[in-house]
Amino acid sequence: MEACLPGWVELDRLDKLYEYNWNFSNLEEAFDEGGVLHGEKVYLFVCTESPREHAALIPIVIAVVSPFPPSDKIGLISVQRESESRKVVDMKQMKMDWVPYVPLGKRSALVERLKSQIFVLNCVQRRAGLKCLKDERVAEFTYCIPYFYNPFEEDETEESTVVEFLYPVEPPVYCEFDWEFDKVEEFTNNLIAAEELSEDQKDAFKARQKRKQALEELSQEKLDAINNTRFYKFYPLEAPDNTVMPKSSYINRYYGKAHKVL
Repeated sequence: MEACLPGWVELDRLDKLYEYNWNFSNLEEAFDEGGVLHGEKVYLFVCTESPREHAALIPIVIAVVSPFPPSDKIGLISVQRESESRKVVDMKQMKMDWVPYVPLGKRSALVERLKSQIFVLNCVQRRAGLKCLKDERVAEFTYCIPYFYNPFEEDETEESTVVEFLYPVEPPVYCEFDWEFDKVEEFTNNLIAAEELSEDQKDAFKARQKRKQALEELSQEKLDAINNTRFYKFYPLEAPDNTVMPKSSYINRYYGKAHKVL
């Protein structure tokens, strides 16, 4: 667990995570023959949860099984403001990357590093260096969470490819837009010019079209990889003071739910 970067943790609470010797033997066993991670290419990162009525943070390890890195982006979310702030940036902007995991006893073995099938989300920003950064920049490191984008997942309100519009004229006139065949830019511009569509509605149209184009640009290999990607959520086997750890499949707003909780 110490090789991974715990996300969404205030820096002054980070040290407390390592005061207890967390038992993740269930994660280790998952890599053994017969385990869910055996023989797979795995990407690991750590998040935290805090059981109700308990101030302690519980580290949780997320294992992503995928032939490709889950993402080269990171989400920045702050909930300490009146309105939640959200944005997605390149990992390199936050000095983060997926790096090969090599056991401590083999850190000098380059061959083992090249053969690694296990990668961890790591940050090269030294904590001592954070003292020289502005508070806003420090907050970004505090509230960064792993990002994952699945182009196959659509909003519940976007089930049909056909959208119906009612024009406020007498008598009413209906118009249908088909995402599969109509050109979104031409269609929306015409409606805006006729004052029948607002700019907000145009943004929703274009967001849908962007998702469609992203799917079309993906190779079949990448599409298959996304479809077969699996998330496993590992809880420690025990916690300080016999704290009860209720288990949940939820990971974060980007990853959604784990396929299996262990």
